[in-house]
Order: sequence, then structure tokens, then C-alpha cells
Amino acid sequence: MRNYEIIFIVRVLEDDAINAVVDKFSKLIVANGGTIDKEERWGKKHLAYDIKKESEGYYVLFNVTASPECVKECDRVMKITDEILKHMIVRDDERAED
Repeated sequence: MRNYEIIFIVRVLEDDAINAVVDKFSKLIVANGGTIDKEERWGKKHLAYDIKKESEGYYVLFNVTASPECVKECDRVMKITDEILKHMIVRDDERAED
């Protein structure tokens, strides 16, 4: 199991729809054997440039402990989810040393 940071930008929708997207990915990670150590919702922010014709997005950060296979599945699903404008997954080696 490795530590990862997963940050993603959700298309600005109703609050219930944003919560549904965030819950979808938290359940996906847990279903694939990972754990969400910390969840930060940074809220709605103005984007530096338009992404998929959107000028605002809702930012969410997960600190996750998961296997590489779990992260690959999360990445695959994020790529095909229309509500996700952009996402990035990085290994968090600093947190592993704590």
C-alpha cells in the first residue's frame, strides 16, 4: 500500500450533485481496498483558464492509502466521468516517512 494525493475539479453543479460525485469516488477507492485518510473540499474557485468551456470548478483533495491497482481504476473512472473537469494523482512519499 502506498500513499497518494488525488486532486480533482468537479464541474460546478447543484450541491447534491457535487456531493454525489465526491461520494462516488470515495466509495470507489474503498471498494478497491484503499482508505481515504483525509478529505479536503476547497470549494468553488475560478479557473485560470477555461476547461471544457467551464470557468469555475469545485476542488476536492483526497489523501489516500491504496494499492497501485486501486489508483489505476480511480484514474480510469475519472477520465470517463463527465462531471470531472480535470484530475491529478501523485504519490505522496513525504507522508510515508512520517
